Amino acid sequence: MPSLTHPPARTAAPAGLPTADEVVAHTLLNCLLREVSGPEHQSVVTDGRLLLRLPRRGVLLRVALRRSSLLGAHRFTGPVSEQSQGGWAELDWRRLAEYTHDELWLRTGVRNEEFLEQIASSHQAVGAALLTVRADQAPDDRLSAYLASEQSLLFGHRFHPTPKARTGDPRAWSAYAPEAGAAFPLRHLAVRTHLVAEEFADPQAVAPLDRQRADVPDGYRLLPAHPWQYQTLSGHPALRAALADGDILDLGPGGQPFAATASVRTLYDGQTFLKFSLNVRITNCLRKNSSYELSGAVALTRALAPALADLTRRFPGSAVLREPAYRTLALPGPDGTPDRALFEGFGVIVREGLPRRLAPGTTPLLAGAVADEYPTGPAHISRLLAGADEQRALAWWSAYLGLLLPPVLAAYFDHGLVLEPHLQNVLICVDGDGMPAQVLFRDLEGTKLVPEYHAEALAALTPEVAGPLTYDAQRGWDRVVYCLLVNHVAELLAALADLHPRAEAELWGRVRDTLRAYADRSGCPPRLAALLAGVPLPAKANLLTRWERKADREAGYVRLPSPLVEDVLRDTAGSTR
Repeated sequence: MPSLTHPPARTAAPAGLPTADEVVAHTLLNCLLREVSGPEHQSVVTDGRLLLRLPRRGVLLRVALRRSSLLGAHRFTGPVSEQSQGGWAELDWRRLAEYTHDELWLRTGVRNEEFLEQIASSHQAVGAALLTVRADQAPDDRLSAYLASEQSLLFGHRFHPTPKARTGDPRAWSAYAPEAGAAFPLRHLAVRTHLVAEEFADPQAVAPLDRQRADVPDGYRLLPAHPWQYQTLSGHPALRAALADGDILDLGPGGQPFAATASVRTLYDGQTFLKFSLNVRITNCLRKNSSYELSGAVALTRALAPALADLTRRFPGSAVLREPAYRTLALPGPDGTPDRALFEGFGVIVREGLPRRLAPGTTPLLAGAVADEYPTGPAHISRLLAGADEQRALAWWSAYLGLLLPPVLAAYFDHGLVLEPHLQNVLICVDGDGMPAQVLFRDLEGTKLVPEYHAEALAALTPEVAGPLTYDAQRGWDRVVYCLLVNHVAELLAALADLHPRAEAELWGRVRDTLRAYADRSGCPPRLAALLAGVPLPAKANLLTRWERKADREAGYVRLPSPLVEDVLRDTAGSTR
């Protein structure tokens, strides 16, 4: 894969996308249906519409459906209305946000004074993203196609109440945001060697950092920085003093440009991913690399080596991008230990680039872009399968499921490894015909270990690092099933069902067949048997988590009726043919 020598061309879908008002309203409805009204049996689909009641607020809402869903993840269209004495009246997104706020306060007894502001921030960001849409332009090489997929997510997670909420200077967002097509040089600091902290799984793992610049004086080490983060931290007294004393040299911007990927803070130059800290809040979280996450990435890379080697051997159509090194600034604070704000703020994690793991002749595409509800970029499934009939779509789906599901299940059942294969953590690598040929998993931040499988490796780590690296077996299974089936498979299936609505039951049938085939080969562990028997599926409660301001690790789950029940699939398939 070639290096990034110039900013990627901006690509976008044609006109016909929803307005920012509709995106925000529909997203709030998705969350309310999944986490509040649905579980309390306060919703029904009738006459091509969803009726949804907020029982504590005493409001009945209605919206038209483009398509209903076996999982309850319906597609909405047009405005939301509320019932009043005079009939039905259109409801704008601000009023719907207020109703959501009131319902959650009455339900939980908890107040959240920032909730409405965050929804407004998300609305503003969606509106700004829509302004970046230009005429569609097909990328002319694999790297451009990949980056276009990373930079095409205009609307964010459709089951998160504030998917595009963010802090920070709007001018900085226009310079550094993926949806703006951002690509820019890094800021380079030369730091005296004794003030650099780093860990690596292999001494060569830090080479991607050192190769960024050749003019580093003797006695110094290069520390690349995200230019936005450098600007944010430039007023820190210890940093200013170190610059004045010559302990740190500001070499300025330079080197090859890096493009912003979907996570905003992870950048790519065509060879290596660098995951920076950003003191910017996006959706729920401040996007900085905590000290335990820096060490944890390298610790996981070491600990997972045997498991990943086994998975690669058994499932050659999949691979995991390791994170074998980090480097940061260790300026002493008043107590003599490294200043935490600078240590975490300048921490950069090295992630393997695509050339290291990518199958020859394939083009990697972000799964979230392929599965997006709307065709906002050239990687969308409607573009990959343009003109394809239902049988080819089903063949594409079966091929993809065969690549995606088995390695994730084997990682959990055979190695006690909890991968986090949600749509933003998986790359779908397609061949020249657009057919799936490989999947790549990324971002070890969400990868966890089940302690009983990894007691020795965890015992070698400090409690501050080991603790966040673990999930107990049940929580790990919930996370796997949510990320794999609810967040990922169900959403990509929905995009396929948009193309072939009568095939939805068959698409879910192919999911069941792939799970069953793996179960037959693996002795059908009890948790997998229960999944095949139709136990409810865990869905992360993003709305309630955001309302109660919990950390992502503490997020709860709601349970969705499973679309994998064999009798239901058979009856549904029969009724649509």
